[in-house]
Amino acid sequence: MKDLLRTEHLSRADVELLLSTAVEFAKDPTTAANTLAHKTIAIYMSKPSTRTRLATETAVAHLGGTPVFLRGDDLQIGRGETIADTARIVSQFCSALLIRTFAQSDVDELGANATIPVINGLTDYDHPTQALADWLTIRENFGSDISGRKFVYLGDGNNVTTAWLMMGAIMGAHVVAATPEGKWAPNKEVVDLASTIASRNGGSIEVLHDARVAAKEASVLYTDVWMSMGDPESERREKEKALAPFAVTDELMNLASKDAIFMHCLPAHRGEEVAASVIDGPRSVIWREAFHRRTTIQSIIYRLVRGELQGSSK
Repeated sequence: MKDLLRTEHLSRADVELLLSTAVEFAKDPTTAANTLAHKTIAIYMSKPSTRTRLATETAVAHLGGTPVFLRGDDLQIGRGETIADTARIVSQFCSALLIRTFAQSDVDELGANATIPVINGLTDYDHPTQALADWLTIRENFGSDISGRKFVYLGDGNNVTTAWLMMGAIMGAHVVAATPEGKWAPNKEVVDLASTIASRNGGSIEVLHDARVAAKEASVLYTDVWMSMGDPESERREKEKALAPFAVTDELMNLASKDAIFMHCLPAHRGEEVAASVIDGPRSVIWREAFHRRTTIQSIIYRLVRGELQGSSK
């Protein structure tokens, strides 16, 4: 597999390899410090970023390479140069490209035309690098045996939901998306595909519309901001009203299992999708989760540039 364009493209073997490699990079970030010696990695972002940018630039540096950061208005795409031509140009100068943008189709087109690995650093459809950091954090807390455990996302059926369902399906987990009904529920095609992947791996996918039912005996309660980048401001009031019952509160955490943890991809809005007492409380693992953005992105780059990911067979 040349690229990481979508979470669903990963095989279980790929995920296990990436997680085990990230564990080593967590222990010693410079353990493969010559991998990118005299090489550059392009980081193209048309959406603002804190964790993804910091994680990628430090990951490249730890691998001995030079990160080249490009904002959305730095390239000629905005003046009509095609995505395909941009992919071919970047391939002449860099050894890989991580992109954070809006349309998944743009990332897919870059991957199809670049001769170097292309990594999806977030689109409106998916967030595979986040999903890997999430699952490394889960494994640190619960080990590799997840039988009998339930992993729950609460909130908007957005790109993080896609990544959560797909990665959980790959890992053979029981994963739940608890969302409002209607336009903020996960895309049916996403749920159907995740269910197919889960059935092959001994997992299960549930979509629920009751936060309390979803939280009962869960091992993880996970949420995201209610208003994502690009969401129309005109929908804010309607969306916040619909999502209010899915806020992660102390009451909801108390319904989860005794060893349950709270996770959030960040940034967070205390008092909206999560109570301050939860996100800043003893069961929150958000800072370790954020730390693993670097370890897992470093692992992705390391394995892709060496051509060591096989991809799913779907």
